[in-house]
Order: sequence, then C-alpha cells, then structure tokens
Amino acid sequence: MGKEFIEIFEKWADTYDSSLTKDIEYKEVFRGYDQILDSVANKAFGEVVEFGPGTGNLTVKLLELGLSVTGIEPSPAMRKLADEKLKGKAVVKDGDFLSFTVEKKPDVFVSTYAFHHLTDKEKAEAITLYSNLLSSSGKIVFADTMFRSEEEYEKAKAAASQSGFHNLAADLAREYYSTIPKLKGMLEENGFTATFTRLNEFVWIMEGIKVQ
Repeated sequence: MGKEFIEIFEKWADTYDSSLTKDIEYKEVFRGYDQILDSVANKAFGEVVEFGPGTGNLTVKLLELGLSVTGIEPSPAMRKLADEKLKGKAVVKDGDFLSFTVEKKPDVFVSTYAFHHLTDKEKAEAITLYSNLLSSSGKIVFADTMFRSEEEYEKAKAAASQSGFHNLAADLAREYYSTIPKLKGMLEENGFTATFTRLNEFVWIMEGIKVQ
C-alpha cells in the first residue's frame, strides 16, 4: 500500500521543505502550496486524521485552527522531522491510508500530495474504510495531483518529457494518479457527495461529505 515509496521519502526528508520552492520541475505542482494547505485546513473540523503529514506543514495549520490532529506517517525520517516541528502538539503515528489506529472517532480525514501512492483499487478500499468510520456530515478532504481524464493524464506525462522534466515525467509514470470521474464514483458509491476544486495545473481538492 504505497510503502514501495518509503525509501524515496527517507532520502527526501531532510530537503523536503526547501525543495517545494526550489525544484523547477515541480514548480507548477507546488504552485500556491501554502494556499493549498490553507484550503484543506479550512474545510476540516473536530477530530482530524491526517494521512502522510510528512514534515508537518499541514498539521501546523490544523493546530492553529484549534483542531485535534492525529498524523499517520509511514516514513520514520518524516515522523522524526514532524515531531521536531510540532513539539508535542499532535501525535504522529506509524501507519498508512489503509492501516492505522486512532484513539477518538474521526470527523475528517485530510491529506495533501499523498493519495496517489495508492492504486485505484486501494483508493476504493480506503474510501470504503473511511465511510465506515465517519458519521453523517463527516468528511474526506484530500488535495493531490489528479486529472479530468486519462487523455489529460497522458498529455501531462508527454508535456513533462518534452519540457525536459525527466524527474517529473518519471514520477507521473511511476505512481498511481487517478482521474476525477473514477474518484467521484468511489465517493458516491460509499455515501459521499463529491466536489472537486482545481488549485493549480496539477492539484485539485477532493472533498467528500458523508450523507448516508
């Protein structure tokens, strides 16, 4: 479940925050990064479970809003950096999108730049799991790279290669980026309304509100 990517994050952890603004290949992927985090945080309430908090950037914003946050992070290096940044104000546990423990019933599941580590089959399993854990009006709020169609996805991969952005092209080919119609179907099949809001060329916010 996405754990094949842990080694990448173990190596990336120490330079992750600085790379968000300095890596030209990923400039558009992370354009408006701070505003993307704000957009996710402002949709959250109550008891929040955050998947893939990394170094804790979104977690800080959630805490500033007075929310209770449990982070679920599979990378030991990232957990260490998050603990240093958060200074005990939030718990960051080992786990992933499909395997985690929480002490309190969650109101909202949030994530940024991480859901693409799951295959579509795993994404569907995860959304079913969250539906079973949430009460009516509970939410899933994930910001991630996604595409309106398979054709758009293929064009993005080709454009990255043609621009000489070989790391980005490899990333787009290696990981499991989904299309909005597929994700919308997964949410609706599990009793959620589904809203998608574009934030830059790559990143959308997927907001599912449980209604059943």
